[in-house]
Amino acid sequence: MGPLAGVTVLDLSVVGPGARCTRALADYGARVVKVSAPGRQSIADLAFHAYSAHRGMRQVQIDLRSDGGRSAFLRLVATADVVVESFRPGVVDRLGIGYDDLRAVNPRVVYCSTSGYGQTGPTSQRAGHDINYLAMAGFLHTSGRGSEAALERGAGFAPLSRAGSSLGPPTLPGATVADIAAGGLHAAVAILAALVKGEGAFLDVSVADGVAWMMSLYLDEYLATGEMPGPGHNILTGRYACYGVYAAKDGYLAVGAIEPGFWANLCRLLERDDLIPLQTDDERQDFVRAALADVFATRSRAEWTELLADADTCVTPVLDIAEVVTDPQFVARGAVVEAKHPVHGTFRQLGAVLAGSAVDGLPDTSVTQTDEVLGEAGFTVDEISRLKAEGAVA
Repeated sequence: MGPLAGVTVLDLSVVGPGARCTRALADYGARVVKVSAPGRQSIADLAFHAYSAHRGMRQVQIDLRSDGGRSAFLRLVATADVVVESFRPGVVDRLGIGYDDLRAVNPRVVYCSTSGYGQTGPTSQRAGHDINYLAMAGFLHTSGRGSEAALERGAGFAPLSRAGSSLGPPTLPGATVADIAAGGLHAAVAILAALVKGEGAFLDVSVADGVAWMMSLYLDEYLATGEMPGPGHNILTGRYACYGVYAAKDGYLAVGAIEPGFWANLCRLLERDDLIPLQTDDERQDFVRAALADVFATRSRAEWTELLADADTCVTPVLDIAEVVTDPQFVARGAVVEAKHPVHGTFRQLGAVLAGSAVDGLPDTSVTQTDEVLGEAGFTVDEISRLKAEGAVA
């Protein structure tokens, strides 16, 4: 049993930050019940393996627009600890399931509203996705400007030169960073803090706010000094050649030799001791990048990994997804587990890799557990049958 065993979470989201949040809570042992409307999008519409195949979760279908459905939901809320929703701001109040409505039946409920820009402010009603929140909070601006040509030259990054020109637009992240970290984990941390406090709470989780928190080093730098962070502004955004991506003969290498000692180790192993004093020489960075690119292009990715990875150089191979799941480190950590789906059979999936979490069984997402969940909440068989006949639940 996980540390959140005994905590009941009603999740009104299907995808996005709300679903990311409850995925984490379920892996820590919370009893998560997915709530969707009959005939509307639900977890049954997703790929069976999505969101870790919804392991450890159950689902009910309740029509929140009907009086019977809303009443049934409020009865579930009466014994719940947490409610997570991801509707556009204002929708839950119009449905009669806003925080004030839920607090009236359960004063200790932790109510978490996840949205792109928050419940208040001039952009709160805007539609958006991951890329928009990253754009609005500065993440995309400070990301590298890249192209294949830049990678072939060994920069791995086309820095916005100190003069201000660029080879292209900001590069797209390889994962939904805002949904996962700025939204989902942001919501999970806020919920856990509220549960520790032990009082009811309304949590207004803005994904854009979460991205701003992720960008705090750069935002605080600008606010305190007036310096404008961006691509090529500092060591982490491509100013120096010691931090970037370089092409080997058959793939790419990530170089993160920030500390002078690691940089010196790398240069010596590359037999380019002359580069050691040039690590932070702004006038010589094009020369250093070109020198590193020339050297790395002489061997395969595997050869460089064998030489450098365990030599305190902060050099790693850039792995594709198929390589990640067979990488010896992840294998040793038990990151990939075997799961058995009641419909799709045995398959492999990423395990509960967050520290202290654990894997649970997989549900058949094509069916609901409405009768079971309502029964546990005290509904009689006759009440459930009547709600079904009315179309209030399914």
